[in-house]
Amino acid sequence: MHNFTDRSDVGHFINGQRTPGKSVRRQDVYNPALGSVARQVLLAEPGDVDAAVAGAKQAFAAWANTPPIRRARVLFKFLELMNQHRDTLAAIITAEHGKVFSDAQGEVSRGIDVIEFSCGIPQLLKGDYTDQVSTGIDNWSLRQPLGVVAGITPFNFPSMVPCWMFPVAIAAGNCFVLKPSERDPSAALYMADLLKQAGLPDGVFNVVQGDKVAVDALLAHPDVKAVSFVGSTPIAHYIYEQAAHYGKRVQALGGAKNHLVVMPDADLEQAVDALTGAAYGSAGERCMAISVAVLVGDVGDKIVPMLAQRAKNLVVKNGMESDAEMGPLVSRQSLERVESYIALGQEEGAELVVDGRGLKVPGHENGFFTGGTLFDRVTPQMRIYKEEIFGPVLACVRVNDFATAVDLINAHEFGNGVSCYTRDGHIAREFGRRIQVGMVGINVPIPVPMAWHGFGGWQKSLFGDMHAYGEEGVRFYTKQKSIMQRWPESTSKGAEFAMPTAK
Repeated sequence: MHNFTDRSDVGHFINGQRTPGKSVRRQDVYNPALGSVARQVLLAEPGDVDAAVAGAKQAFAAWANTPPIRRARVLFKFLELMNQHRDTLAAIITAEHGKVFSDAQGEVSRGIDVIEFSCGIPQLLKGDYTDQVSTGIDNWSLRQPLGVVAGITPFNFPSMVPCWMFPVAIAAGNCFVLKPSERDPSAALYMADLLKQAGLPDGVFNVVQGDKVAVDALLAHPDVKAVSFVGSTPIAHYIYEQAAHYGKRVQALGGAKNHLVVMPDADLEQAVDALTGAAYGSAGERCMAISVAVLVGDVGDKIVPMLAQRAKNLVVKNGMESDAEMGPLVSRQSLERVESYIALGQEEGAELVVDGRGLKVPGHENGFFTGGTLFDRVTPQMRIYKEEIFGPVLACVRVNDFATAVDLINAHEFGNGVSCYTRDGHIAREFGRRIQVGMVGINVPIPVPMAWHGFGGWQKSLFGDMHAYGEEGVRFYTKQKSIMQRWPESTSKGAEFAMPTAK
C-alpha cells in the first residue's frame, strides 16, 4: 500500500526547477479522508506567471525546431516512467482528492492513453501536398506549433485532465504552462519531475500553482497563445470570454448534468450496476458522472428499489482501504454544498428515497464524507435537476416514452455525456442520432472517448470549437500554413495584374 506523507509546501515548477517563486500567499491542502491539513500550497503572484511564461518562450524556438520524432522519443520515455510510477501517482491523488485508490489508478491509466497517442505525433503532423495546382506551381500545407500555451485544470482529475492537454501540446512543439487546482496540487509537480527525468528540456513544461490571480495573469499575458480549461460552466464561460478578449485560442470545457435513460426492455441488473457506479463512483465528482436516471414507462417501480438497496450498501471509507467503493468529497465546502442540495430537493418536493447525509466513518469522524443519496419523482423544474451538484446524488425522473426522454435531455442547458440502456437496436440508433449531447453511450454508462477520438460536450458544456485530445487536440495546438511554390524559368515574363487562376 502506498502512502503519500510529504508534508512540505507545494510550490511551482519553472524552468526545470521546483521553486517557491515570489509567492507570499498560501492555502491549506487537506487530506479529505481525515479532514485535516496535510500541507500548504503556495499561490502564485503575477510575477510567477511571468517567469513561467518567459521560460517557456525562451525554450520554444529550440523545442519547435526539434524533429517531431525526437520529441516523440522524450514522450516515450515519459510514458515508460508514468507506467513505472503509476501507483505512486495514484496514491498522491487519493491523499489529496479522496477518490478510492483503484479509481485513481484508472485515472492515471486514462492519462497514459493520451501520452501514448501523442507519441504518434510524426504521423499526426503530416500535411497535404498537391502537385501542379497550376502550371509550374505546387501547393502544400503543414501544421506548426503556436508557442506558449496554458492549461487550467480541475481538482477532480489532477493527473488525467492535464494529460489531456500537455502531452499533445508538447509533442506538437509547443511549450506549456499548467495551472492545476490548488485543492490537490501535488500530482502536477510529480509529473513535472518525471518529464524532466525523461529528458524534456527545461522550460518546455512548467507548473504554476495558484488561484484566480494566476488564471487572470495567464489569460492576459501576451505571450500565451492558447488556453485549455476544464471546470464549471460559469468559469468556462469566463475563460472563453477573457481569452477571446485577449485574442487567444481557447477550448473551455464546462459543467454537466449527465442522464442515463433506462428503456423498459433494458437488462435491469446491468442498468442498476451502471447507475450505481456512474452516480456514486468518485463520490460523484466527475464531469462524466451520471446524475439523472430517466426511467421510461414502468421501469421506475422496478428499478428504484434496486437502486435504493445499492445506495444504502455502498462501502464508504478512506480511499486507500482496498474494499472502499466511495471515498470522501474533496473539501468541507463541497460537503456542505452537496448536503444543502439534498435539503433543497426535499423542499422542492422530490421523494428522498435514500439520505446520505450525516455519514460518519469510524476512525475518520472529521473526514468530508457523505453517503450515496437517491431521489425519486424529480421534475425538470427542480433545481436539483437543473444544476450540477457534483456529489453522490442520483435524481430519478419518470417519463412515459422514448420521445419524451429525448426531448427532456435535449432541453437541458448542458450536453456533456449521456447514456441509454436498451436491447432495441432501432432505439439505440435513433438515440445516438437525435440526442444533442457530445458523448453518447449505448449500454455504456460513462462514454469517455479513447485517446484518439477526443473529449468534448455540446451546448453549455463546451465553449470553443475543438474538443480535447485526439486529432482535435493536435489541430487546437497547431496552426495551418499553406505554401505555394513555383520555380519559373529564369526569363521574366513581366508583371501579372489579374487574379491568379489555374492555367
